[in-house]
Amino acid sequence: MKDEADQADFSREDLCRQIAGHLESLRRAGVDWLPHGAPLNWQTTAPGPAVPRPAAKPAPVVEPKQPAPTPAFLAPATLAMEIPVPDATSEMTIQERGRELKLLAEEVKGCTKCAALCSTRTQTVFGSGQPGVELCFVGEAPGADEDAQGMPFVGAAGQLLTKIIEACGLKREEVYICNILKCRPPGNRTPLPDEAANCRDFLERQIRLVRPKYIVALGSSAATNLLKSTLSLGKLRGRLHDFQGIPVLVTYHPAYLLPHRAPDKKKDVWEDMKFLLGKMGRAIPQKGAS
Repeated sequence: MKDEADQADFSREDLCRQIAGHLESLRRAGVDWLPHGAPLNWQTTAPGPAVPRPAAKPAPVVEPKQPAPTPAFLAPATLAMEIPVPDATSEMTIQERGRELKLLAEEVKGCTKCAALCSTRTQTVFGSGQPGVELCFVGEAPGADEDAQGMPFVGAAGQLLTKIIEACGLKREEVYICNILKCRPPGNRTPLPDEAANCRDFLERQIRLVRPKYIVALGSSAATNLLKSTLSLGKLRGRLHDFQGIPVLVTYHPAYLLPHRAPDKKKDVWEDMKFLLGKMGRAIPQKGAS
């Protein structure tokens, strides 16, 4: 009876955890495919008391059949979708994640996936800040000032972003700042879909290493690319979204708030940030950025 009780306590989650660990060890050993077996018949309800099985009936005599076809191989991407593999960064210390961020920045420097971008950039613009921060701001792409200095948000829009951060009771060095693209698009144009796709892996690895508690997507391009959404910025504002388990707030890009564009939208950004501060459990300062 003890064996039956132990089997009843063995859950689907336990099995998935063991399989995921085994898959990770195979991946590290260089195995990049596995044969596709028959699907498992999972129980969808909690296990109840053991029920005696009816006596097995003799199997009917059947004529021999042709051998079953060789099973198709299961691609790694399909494996990852069916059984989530543990994130390798989850066991890293902040110091280790900081070192990995530096290595990733070096990898980005050598990227040549986008011919139009790598041929016109002065340098790549990876990000600024340290891992383990509470808040991460994600913009669209570097501009001319950022391309020249190699740092995100250092121009006029960056100065306004600093004011927004300080109005929230934070310092710029207490947050992390990066962009969807790591290179400046020619003429500061909006990133093209294939450019955003080429940078997607860098961005996801970067955010996993930083591991912020909250993200602010600045502008429609950042929001739609980060969230893979087709909704307008207006429809994305006013509520939290999800990026790989991290709550995301969507608001206007600081460049849109500059005097020659729509400075009246500053009050909307401040309302968005107050909403976020409330969700973060932080005190809301009496006066926002001006």
